[in-house]
Amino acid sequence: MKLFNWRWSRSLADAGAVYVTEKFGVRSLHVGSDTIQSSMRLARPNDLELAYTRSMMGFLLFNSAPRRVLMVGLGGGSLAKFIYHRLPEAAAEALEINPDVVAIARRYFHVPWGDERLTLRVCDAADFIEREGPGYDVILVDGYDDDTPPETLSSRKFYLSCRRRLDPGGVMVVNLWGSDRRFDEYVRRVESAFPAGTLCLPAEKPGNVVMFAFRDPPGDPRWEALEARARELEVQFGLEFGRFVRGLRKMNRSDDERVYLSDNA
Repeated sequence: MKLFNWRWSRSLADAGAVYVTEKFGVRSLHVGSDTIQSSMRLARPNDLELAYTRSMMGFLLFNSAPRRVLMVGLGGGSLAKFIYHRLPEAAAEALEINPDVVAIARRYFHVPWGDERLTLRVCDAADFIEREGPGYDVILVDGYDDDTPPETLSSRKFYLSCRRRLDPGGVMVVNLWGSDRRFDEYVRRVESAFPAGTLCLPAEKPGNVVMFAFRDPPGDPRWEALEARARELEVQFGLEFGRFVRGLRKMNRSDDERVYLSDNA
């Protein structure tokens, strides 16, 4: 059931028609297709409704106290809101090329207008990241044209630029669609741009796969330490970090003691 029977015209939205639907208390954003780009449960507007957005927060297993976070792609602002409300020590920036997406996110998805802890920029994310600028502890990449990532946000050059903008110990998090015919190619691009190693995490529902790409080796990721950290984070954030740790076993080399990072060796 559509709550709003209007669509922004293509002349106003370079990424295609932008529209909002609502069903069973969940409001969703669509950009250019019927694919859900972002969702918000009206009763809990600052929670992460979609499994893949919760999985992207799995970076907290490796960096539990980021000070600067950059988001590529705003959508309905789920990650921006969660970080703003649940990580008060972090300063966050979100890059969105489509001004209509920003307007709708603010009007219908409770995205704050911004302050010293949250900055929304309408710009080309690839150009922004390639420029000189401050470093980040985390870069979250979730930018799509309809159902596929644009080449400018999925090239090896872009991923190399992301690595350059990460501070020591930083991590890039990329949302990929596992059934995409170019999925393996995207994975290889990330691996080649991040020789310190990567990990893949399947989201709860089949489809999305989240990649963690590390600027520097993230220590010795042993299961015992990851599971202990997951228990602490579940209490703090209410997300299923234990499932994230179990999910890391599914798509990465591991043994009974630890998970092994993939690299380009």
